[in-house]
Parts: sequence; structure tokens; C-alpha cells
Amino acid sequence: MQKLVLASGNRGKLKEFSDLLNNRGFDVQAQSQFGLDSAEETGLTFVENALLKARHVCMHTGLPALADDSGIEVDALHGAPGIYSARFAGFDANDSDNNRKLLAELAAVADEHRTARYHCILVLMRHAQDPTPLICHGSWEGRILREPIGDGGFGYDPLFFVPTHNCSAAQLDKTEKNRISHRALALQALLSSLALSSFCI
Repeated sequence: MQKLVLASGNRGKLKEFSDLLNNRGFDVQAQSQFGLDSAEETGLTFVENALLKARHVCMHTGLPALADDSGIEVDALHGAPGIYSARFAGFDANDSDNNRKLLAELAAVADEHRTARYHCILVLMRHAQDPTPLICHGSWEGRILREPIGDGGFGYDPLFFVPTHNCSAAQLDKTEKNRISHRALALQALLSSLALSSFCI
């Protein structure tokens, strides 16, 4: 089994990636197992931040790394919160704080102009100087509701209306969400790329 370090200490992400990649010959381990803190996210795009996270892990472990960067883009806010999704209402903000700020920013915006999408970028990097890391993208189209609905999921899920299912992301069954979400689509793209390419680590 090839060791692969996940640039995250999130247990949920670790299990999700492990379940999908173990049968591909990867032993996925969290960066926290190596005593690593998260990289400083100084990029201006999801791609840049995912690359920074992956390179940080490669540099400090000497092992291949998998990183993701994700967030929500709202058209009426010119793409905000974007890369600042997790700290939209401030560095110490929680999900409720961020949701309240988003609702306040969109208070005067008509329903038809509240279009939005979640993005997830995955980067698989073989080593810190890897000139051709594998980069995969998944996006999930929706609309921002006027009040939170549902108690599942996390982040902006209670405000993210999914037209294909006529409910918020927070109302979706977990299995269904994991099938259609931005992260699920990025993971599918990653698995397809690994199966079709000669990407070798």
C-alpha cells in the first residue's frame, strides 16, 4: 500500500477518502498523524490553496499528499464568499455566523438572482516539486434560500437549495448528498483520472 497523506485533520474527510482510495492501493493518513498543522491559505483561488496545502504536506512528510479546498460562490456577490467561505463572518466565525452574514448580504436580492454553487478542488501531489499534480474539480449548482431549512450537513447547507431534489442540502439523505455534492463529483473525477492516466506515485 502506498502511503498518501491527507492535508486535513478532519476525521470525516479522512474516512471518506480512505474508503474510496484504499482499494486503489493507497493507505490514507491524516496530516495530524505527522504532527503537522494546516498550511497558511494565502492563495486567491481554490486551486492555489489546495496546491499550497498539498505542497506543505509533501515538504514536511516526504510523502505524496492529497488536499482539497472548497467553498460556495454566490453570483449576486461577485463570487463571494468563495475562498473565504469558512471565515466569511470572521476568523472565529461558526456556520451560524456565516449563514447570518450571507442572508444579510442577500436581503435585497430577488429569488431569481440568488444563484450559487459549491466548488471543490482536489489536488494529488507526488512530491513537493511535482510539476504536474493531478487537479480535479467538482461543482454543485443551487440557489440561496431566505432562511435556513433542515438540520443535516454543515456549512451553508441549510441555505443551499438543490433544484434537482427540491430541498436544501441540509435536508438531503447523507448517502444521496455524498452521491451528488461538489466533493463527490471531484472525487469521482479523481478516481476516473487515476484509472485512465499513468499517474504513478
